[in-house]
Amino acid sequence: MHQTTTPLAWGIIGCGAVTERKSGPAFNKVAGSRLVAVMRRNAALAQSYAERHGVPRWTSDADALIHDPEVNAIYIATPPDSHHFYALKVAVAGKICCVEKPMAPSHRECLEMVAAFEAAGLPLFVSYYRRSLPRFAQVKQWLDQGAIGAVRHVHWSFSRKPNTADLAHTANWRTDPKVAGGGYFEDLASHGLDLMGHLLGDICQAKGIASNQQGLYAAADAVSGVWQFASGATGSGYWNFGAAGALDEMLIHGSQGQIKFSVFGEQPVQLQTADGTQSLEIAHPENIQFFHIENMQKHINGQVLHPSTGQTAQRATWVMEQILAG
Repeated sequence: MHQTTTPLAWGIIGCGAVTERKSGPAFNKVAGSRLVAVMRRNAALAQSYAERHGVPRWTSDADALIHDPEVNAIYIATPPDSHHFYALKVAVAGKICCVEKPMAPSHRECLEMVAAFEAAGLPLFVSYYRRSLPRFAQVKQWLDQGAIGAVRHVHWSFSRKPNTADLAHTANWRTDPKVAGGGYFEDLASHGLDLMGHLLGDICQAKGIASNQQGLYAAADAVSGVWQFASGATGSGYWNFGAAGALDEMLIHGSQGQIKFSVFGEQPVQLQTADGTQSLEIAHPENIQFFHIENMQKHINGQVLHPSTGQTAQRATWVMEQILAG
């Protein structure tokens, strides 16, 4: 494990919406971590972000931030199509890196990113922050304790209404396959599929069906998938972005019970067995990536192994490729 006693001085490439509350402020809340520079192509927006969040420096030049001598760790929070491009630059610069999810639009790019950081002897983290959230640590504890016996199957149901912007055909990089690959499926389903890998082990085979039912944008808006874990347990899921209402429910079925929870919401996590139902309310932190960022600092200090690295994250991209391929 890469170790250092030097505090992490972070620079953000792409200080957009995800960094406003989910991640950005947490870099200054975690002990041993600080946010010292931000970059955005629009200089005025970069300056505004820096001033609002108390960040010492801002720039519109990504290379300037990557090579800033006072920055020793880079958080890439740009759209997915540029993750690979910037990550390889960070590896060459010899700096620690965290990439937003999904890791990259293609599995090939993910593997190249992993190889670059392995060659540099540096950690590559990916913002699948649910692996670090307390609510899912509780689910993993139940599974590891054998609370529901042997896991047989997991099913994830996810749907939502089309949003106003999509109905108006407003440009959105998240639904542009050239930028975001599989659209909303890749943006959102990646979280749950990666979480399943964390909770239940690697998915070894997967396939699916994807279609565009609404015709509002180029990416698929309806996806169904089936898969199998290396353990022998099976899985299934559907994701629809043009349904009548919102639904987000994951059910893990075991030989002696089941576990139910929401991937994105804060509904109670539930354990159901012959002894009854245990329901626990475990809220998200104010900045949802706080524990993810804290675990990066602990990883660098040699205290823990971070649960979300390039090596674990590339699996989610592989699974999504298999599902979208049919």
